Formats: sequence, structure tokens, C-alpha cells
Amino acid sequence: MANLRKKLPPLTALTAFEAAARLSSFTRAATELGVTQAAVSRQIHLLEEDFGFPLFRRLHRKIELTEKGKLLSAAAGDAFNLIADTVADLRSDGPDDELAISATISFSHFWLLPRIAAFSRAHPEIKLRIITQDARTSIEASDVDLAIRYGTGTWSDGRAELLFEDEVFPICSADYLLTVDPIRTPQDLVGHPLITSDIDDPTWTGWDEWLAAFSVKAPKKARGLRCSFYTEAIYAAMNGQGIALGWKRLVADLIQQTRLVRLTEASIRTRAAYFVVVPARKPKKESGRLFIEWLREVSAIS
Repeated sequence: MANLRKKLPPLTALTAFEAAARLSSFTRAATELGVTQAAVSRQIHLLEEDFGFPLFRRLHRKIELTEKGKLLSAAAGDAFNLIADTVADLRSDGPDDELAISATISFSHFWLLPRIAAFSRAHPEIKLRIITQDARTSIEASDVDLAIRYGTGTWSDGRAELLFEDEVFPICSADYLLTVDPIRTPQDLVGHPLITSDIDDPTWTGWDEWLAAFSVKAPKKARGLRCSFYTEAIYAAMNGQGIALGWKRLVADLIQQTRLVRLTEASIRTRAAYFVVVPARKPKKESGRLFIEWLREVSAIS
């Protein structure tokens, strides 16, 4: 510990520097810290004297970090954020500890929520909060403890662990199937209302890609309903609006309940997969470890 203290600059000076670097202003840093602007300036001057090089360029009515200042700012910011997250974790640790889980609307609605009661029964002491959102936000910069995502598994804000891959095939309601000629091959789908969803994800499989896998050209002017979310496309299919693409992991329960029917034996593997993502720099919660363990078990059987 003594050697560590010798390596580190004074904490007061480092705190003043971190605030000034983050806010790009000695004055705003002083306001945040509850001291005078002169006090912040003095602390940073002492820090620069200790290092032997400038951390800021003092320009007309503004300051800019030097290259070495940028390096120190990044390190100080990461260190202070880690300490703040750890303190928050320690303060919230206990019987009322909350585990915040982020998932897409479709995954939450069709896969997670129908199964999550089993986890709560096994761990009634853990309070769960499900954050349902299709827009991907950084889990490092939010209060999310872990996220379940569809993609390639390469995200800069966390460590990803594969849950499962998937396959895609056409689905519709049993009532719709009774009103049309038999559908046995991908070619038979052409001419039917093909339900689509607006998903801004290059790894997501749409009708053009699915039909092309079987050398079938998608119609230029499809008659199907266009939905904003995949969840809406599934409900449209259940309500007899036409034919949608079903992700096996998401629609398996609905098929088992006969609310949806699989069409043809044709299917394609998805280019991406589902992952559980844990923030790289946040302290690990015991509740998070237990939830990931449960996810692994359930993913292996459903």
C-alpha cells in the first residue's frame, strides 16, 4: 500500500483534474466540487508540477487537454466510475438487491417472461427488473446488470456468452391455413400476404434472404402487412393476417399451444445468435451469476 501511495498523485488534485477534464472547464468543475475556481486551478497546477508536464492547454476562454492529459483523463474517469459502481453495489447489496435485465421486446415477450417465474420461485430473495427495449444502449453507461441480445457477440460495452443459435421458418395461424391451398414448399409462399417487420439489424433475416436461400425470388410488391416490431408481426400472423417468419426459439411455445402453425419443413439457420452480455467494468453481482446459470440451464432445454 505504501508503494501504491507513492505512485499515485494526491487524490484531491486528481479529483479536481477529473472534473475539469470531464466538464472542459475549471469554473464548472469548481461548481460541481463546491470549491472556488482558484482552488481547482491550484490543484491542477500542483498536479502538473508533480508530473513535470502540462495536462491542459490554457486557451482564450477555454481549456483543452493535452495528449498526456487525455490519457490521464480516460484512466481517472474509468477508475472513478468503477469506484462509484462498486459503492452503489455495496449500498444496494442485501435482501432487496435488484437485478436489472435488458432484453428486446420480442425476446422478453415470447421467451423470457413465460419462463422467468421458475427463476423467481428458485430465488425469491432476488428482485428482478425487466427493461424491455429494442434500441440498444450501452450497459456500461446504464443501470443494467446484464443484457440479452441478438447479434454476432461482439459488443464493446461488455463480455458476451452464447446462449443459443436459432432457425427461421414460415408460420401462420391455423385459421389462415384452412382458407388457402396447401403450402408445401417455399415457392408456394409467393403470392400470399407476407408479414414483415422493420428491424434495423443487418443480421436479422427477412423474407428476401429467406426465399433466396431456396432460389425463390421474393415478389417486388408483396401484399403482406408491414409492422414496426417483430412482436407485432407475430400477433398479426396469429390473427390470420398472413404468413410471417418465425424464429424457432421465440415461437416454439406458440406452436405448441397451436396458436401458430409451421409451414413447410424448409428452414434456414440464423447468421447471428442470442447472447447474455455482462458489463465489462461493473462489479459482478451474485444475483447476476445465479441468473446466468439459470439461463444456461433453460437455454439447453427450450
